[in-house]
Amino acid sequence: MKKELLEERKQIVYELICDDLYVPMKAKEIAILMNVPKSQRHELQEVLDALVAEGKVEVSTKGKYTKGTSPDLTGVFTAHARGFGFVTIEGEDEDIFISESNTNGAIQDDVVQIALVPSSGKRREGKVVKIVDHGLKTVVGTFEKSKTFGFVRPDNPRINMDIFVPMERSKGAVTGHKVVVELTSYGGKGKKPEGKVIEIIGHENDPGTDIMSLVRAYGLPVEFPEKVLNQAERVAKDVTSADMAGRMDLRDWQTVTIDGEDAKDLDDAVTLTRDGNFWQLGVHIADVTNYVQENSALDVEALKRGTSVYLVDRVIPMLPHTLSNGICSLNQGEDRLTLSCIMKIDAKGNIVDHRIAESVINVDRRMSYTDVNKIITLKEPEKTEEYKDFVQMFFDMKEVADLLRAKRRKRGSIDFDFPETKVILDAQGHPVDIKPYDRNPATKIIEDFMLAANETVAQDYFWQEIPFVYRTHEVPDTEKIKKLSTFINNFGYHIHMGSDEVHPKELQKLLAKIEDTPVEGLISRLTLRSMKQAKYSVECVGHFGLAAQYYCHFTSPIRRYPDLQIHRIIKDSLRGRMNEKRMEHYWKILPGVAQQASQLERRADEAERETIKMKKVEYMESRIGNEYEGVISGITNYGLYVELPNTVEGMVHVTTLRGDYYNYIESTYEMVGENTGKSYKLGQTVKIRVIGTDKLVRRIDFELVDPEKIRRKKDKIDM
Repeated sequence: MKKELLEERKQIVYELICDDLYVPMKAKEIAILMNVPKSQRHELQEVLDALVAEGKVEVSTKGKYTKGTSPDLTGVFTAHARGFGFVTIEGEDEDIFISESNTNGAIQDDVVQIALVPSSGKRREGKVVKIVDHGLKTVVGTFEKSKTFGFVRPDNPRINMDIFVPMERSKGAVTGHKVVVELTSYGGKGKKPEGKVIEIIGHENDPGTDIMSLVRAYGLPVEFPEKVLNQAERVAKDVTSADMAGRMDLRDWQTVTIDGEDAKDLDDAVTLTRDGNFWQLGVHIADVTNYVQENSALDVEALKRGTSVYLVDRVIPMLPHTLSNGICSLNQGEDRLTLSCIMKIDAKGNIVDHRIAESVINVDRRMSYTDVNKIITLKEPEKTEEYKDFVQMFFDMKEVADLLRAKRRKRGSIDFDFPETKVILDAQGHPVDIKPYDRNPATKIIEDFMLAANETVAQDYFWQEIPFVYRTHEVPDTEKIKKLSTFINNFGYHIHMGSDEVHPKELQKLLAKIEDTPVEGLISRLTLRSMKQAKYSVECVGHFGLAAQYYCHFTSPIRRYPDLQIHRIIKDSLRGRMNEKRMEHYWKILPGVAQQASQLERRADEAERETIKMKKVEYMESRIGNEYEGVISGITNYGLYVELPNTVEGMVHVTTLRGDYYNYIESTYEMVGENTGKSYKLGQTVKIRVIGTDKLVRRIDFELVDPEKIRRKKDKIDM
């Protein structure tokens, strides 16, 4: 029986057995009830056997079929390097723990059916009853060759078994090659998984191989199909008078872009003028949809990618460079097609009026965050003179941005200000420096302006009652906030909860209270983890973190697909094409677009984080033995996490804490010596020595440097 037909029949039979009027029956009785002819009863038996195997249906000693007593739980298995794992069930906040003895051969990303088992702790536990589907199709790892065969050691520590590769399927790989291996067998009891090499990425010591291995592991598409590149070349024509027809001509407005020095895809430009007692703020976004038509090869590829991915040594763009760095980029001195959101703002930061329109602009200056900051904060004479025609506008922009930010904060918007990491690489891809990104007042100006435009556009289209893609952030789970509240009580802080729900203003107040305290980093991170992930949705349920009722992503169509999709909707609306048929079309496609974009965004974020972790480990690899000052950023029962000023974090294992036996005190989050009473607390400054690294598992090991020892050594030298 074909898989599709089997699944369909299983559903029909299962619904019958679950019916309240059903009484336990034998297979023959079920066949009679369902009018199954004798010639097909063997097929019914196949269906019943499948349901029994899955635990959905049970059969008595008398051969009668009843609904299974164990709950039908199906989810995705996430393995741990130490053998146990967790199963994530869709729609449930908490994963189910699976002990090593209960994994039943499940490996990373398997779709599994589980049954709950008695738990020894607070967390639910289960056992894998059946592997429904293998999610893992390919594995990236290091090839090792023997005389008659080869095997691949997976890079992913969650895949804790080698993959056997017959020599004739090794593609000529040699020891040390990073390869992509396609699984041909998943093994079983006493038998390793088997596979064939489908790509040799390069030798593990070659520059760029480490990053490319991660790219392959995450399934990130790098090369564009030839069809897509050809189409990009064809559409990337200079702006003509015909292109500008019917658009607002804003080329005489004083317009600037403000981005990082190394940015090449400039998708937003801004203007600001005084209009009596009001400010007129223009946010102009590249009109990418003019070049990327719906259902074209470019559009299909952009949806497939979902977002540009920014790795430490490269950008994997959503659109070919011909568009992203060329005709769609708002380059200085060139006519560009845009969608503009022009907002009228009063002295209190209220947006009292707005207009959304197709437009054409010509950017007067390409500015960097650094240069604008030198003007508005540092007031450097050289930069002030160089950009003298724009200086007043930059100061005005700071004033308006401050108004908008104050307005957001008043309503409860939460600003997580974690230091982002910038990794500096040499020509061979080796890290030579790691430092926090400079988030200065100039970066905040652009953030504030983009947030204002995104809110304005979302609100406008919500009230038009037409299909749209919103950026949503749901209210946090009550239980998680209660846990956070219990935790912060240990440090003398409190969160007020009204009717079992927290207002974002409460979390904003908490973050303000802990600012510049030793526990700021930890509590900020725990607060963030207590919140749900932002996602894309066709439902406008608001954005909790921003305390915004309406929010969308409108400002980055070069690098995010939802923004591009929104532009298409806006243009249909502006041009009077949003008829019933078009609305029906959008209602049909948008839920899928929102879901896919959310998933691909998460993939991109994970890949970006992993490449940074990898380069941090490599950076510290050459600094083993070096000593640094850092701050205790986390404490667990197995040790202390210490963060250095450059954002590198390492672990001081409890076994390396000398001079006493240290216990972890969970209630106060500190490590206390049993005999000496000496304690290590969050936020405490300590001196560490780098003692080891592991690039594969992205781990950096520290040990504490005894200040007494240092002092005695120094005294001895001085003598």
